[in-house]
Amino acid sequence: MITRDPKEIEILRQGGKILASALKKAAAAAKPGISAFELDQIAEKEIRNMGGIPSFKNYRPDSKTPPFPGSLCVSVNEEIVHGVPDESKMLKAGDIVGLDLGVEYRGLFTDAAITVGVGELDENLSKLTSVAKQCLDRAIENVKPGNFISDISWTIQKTAESNGFSVVRELVGHGVGKAIHEDPEIPCFGKPKTGIKIVEGMVLAIEPMVNMGGWKVKFDGPWSVKTEDGSKSAHFEHTVLVTAKGCEILTNVV
Repeated sequence: MITRDPKEIEILRQGGKILASALKKAAAAAKPGISAFELDQIAEKEIRNMGGIPSFKNYRPDSKTPPFPGSLCVSVNEEIVHGVPDESKMLKAGDIVGLDLGVEYRGLFTDAAITVGVGELDENLSKLTSVAKQCLDRAIENVKPGNFISDISWTIQKTAESNGFSVVRELVGHGVGKAIHEDPEIPCFGKPKTGIKIVEGMVLAIEPMVNMGGWKVKFDGPWSVKTEDGSKSAHFEHTVLVTAKGCEILTNVV
């Protein structure tokens, strides 16, 4: 199992601070009339000003997929993740927008996401975003040595479904550190107390993806992933370090 030494952990802490600062600025700017491209530029400028590198920009998972064209994934309403930050994608009052960002700092990677409302949200969307954040918070409470990765997954699923929502099953959270995506995979669903045990020194990117409707997804182009039924979706993510008694959030947006 992949764990990090003290020197790597300190670098990840610094990278997490850079990411949190950039994500906070982008989230604050998510107002009616702004474009996804403008949000992308805000995030990238902050990352570079603080000495980091936007790790999503030009990322490609394989030779067949074109490079991702931005630094910030901007996913609006029924987009679950990997929304391309186009100039033509304009935010409107009542939208929800998922902002997903990765940072490389001195060769190590962190990853985080937040979903925010654009202006006032209706009651259903407010509940969706609140429950998705609750899924992340409760999942993080289960990150401690001796627990299982599946305990994280089960907590996300239980929290979402008990509130009338579904969780995405075709996309996962993951380990992170020397690459954008590492083992172990962390699904948003599962049975507790099975599979891989959590150990001190792991660095995990935990990311609930919660849908208002069904859990099935569809791919729209090489990057954007949307709900199959067109329902709205909310996404939250933190990079956390497993400590002796629990975990430390490395990407806390305060």
